[in-house]
Amino acid sequence: MREFPRLINRNIMTIWINEQIDPCGIIYSCIACCNEEAAQDCHQNWQNSLTEAQKQQGWIATIRTVDSWDDVPVNALKLSF
Repeated sequence: MREFPRLINRNIMTIWINEQIDPCGIIYSCIACCNEEAAQDCHQNWQNSLTEAQKQQGWIATIRTVDSWDDVPVNALKLSF
């Protein structure tokens, strides 16, 4: 039986994920992209759009990174720029 070499992905990609999470911990909206600047702009916009009432209720805007599209939440809007 022939052995095939294991493929190693040497080009690890960083995927930026922005999430708006409601007080129950449910993801209300999610955007994922590979462009850090766009992700930071989106995060800042989401932070700024939260009202004081929403913050007091427990709404949060988060930003995080993953290395694979497999780790991006299913409901995310995936942008390719």
